[in-house]
Amino acid sequence: MKKIIKWLVIAAVIGLVGYWGYGQVKPKEAPIPMMEEPQVISFPVTEETIVTTVQVKGTSEYGKETNVYAPFEAKVESWNVANGQQIKKGDTLFSLEQKTIHQQLQQKEAERKKRKLEQELKEFTLNQDLDNAPVGATEAERLKLLADQETAKLSSELDGVNEMIEAQTIAELNERLKQSIYRSPSAGIFLFDNSQKQPQSVTANQYIGKIVDLNSLRFAAYVGESEVFSIKPGMEVEVKMPSIKDMKLKGKVEEVAKFAETTSQEKQTSQTPQFKVIISLPKNDRLIGGLTLTGDIVTERKEKAVVVPKLAVMTEGDISYVMVDKGGGQIERQDIETGMQTLDKIEVLSGLKPGDTVVLQ
Repeated sequence: MKKIIKWLVIAAVIGLVGYWGYGQVKPKEAPIPMMEEPQVISFPVTEETIVTTVQVKGTSEYGKETNVYAPFEAKVESWNVANGQQIKKGDTLFSLEQKTIHQQLQQKEAERKKRKLEQELKEFTLNQDLDNAPVGATEAERLKLLADQETAKLSSELDGVNEMIEAQTIAELNERLKQSIYRSPSAGIFLFDNSQKQPQSVTANQYIGKIVDLNSLRFAAYVGESEVFSIKPGMEVEVKMPSIKDMKLKGKVEEVAKFAETTSQEKQTSQTPQFKVIISLPKNDRLIGGLTLTGDIVTERKEKAVVVPKLAVMTEGDISYVMVDKGGGQIERQDIETGMQTLDKIEVLSGLKPGDTVVLQ
């Protein structure tokens, strides 16, 4: 009996120890998670100025450039201008050789004087023959006299035509003499066609260079057919220079092309029509021709517009709507009428007022 009790006690102790050990190594049950309420992102309905823009890219260029051409073929006697030099209207740019022109003028004047003397001599001889004509001249003599008179008359008319031609030639030579000293037709900066070389002789109408007006600097950009109809002269433009991050300028659209142009970039990448847009630029010491520029053309602006973030606006067919927070956890759908749109905001014409709160669930 005592042995039985002893083994029962031992079994009870072993069982208690085993139960305690199991309790130590038994994995704890994960707590049942509490149901969280869905997160709600809210946006205020605001009243602000809203604008739509068209982004453009192009380069700065001089709007007023005067090309310089050689007036005629000749050697250059002297250059009075250097590449990049500031010049005034009327300044002498170059002088062409005048020796040949003077020689031609002297020759034409001599020929003109000689012809005049010959004509006077013919008239004098003819008049002498008429005065000395016999009273009882034969028919043959009278016919010869009449022929001489007609010949003299035709010769006089021919000399008159030659006189007109020579007078015109002399006038052209005198004009060329004036043109041999080429004076600047406008003020600005002179740029040679080849900045490394001044030609020592020129041909007629040879391109020499150009005069650029620094005050005529402008922004020439190109836009596609989808943007050209929304751009009008007078629209404001915010101009930026990618190479100078902090540089922002205010310009205005001056001209919008009515016909498409073909740019070098277009030839390489696309055949989409491109239209040139001219934008005025203010004076700035860091602006020169040939710089890469970008611009935002303000095509539409509205003050005191009621706007919401575009992210909060949903659509159902042709209907736009938002979810409005009415307070106390109450959220209701509200249909709205939309107006202008930007990249991140939409104008609300009806259905909301400033101070309302819309949510995105």
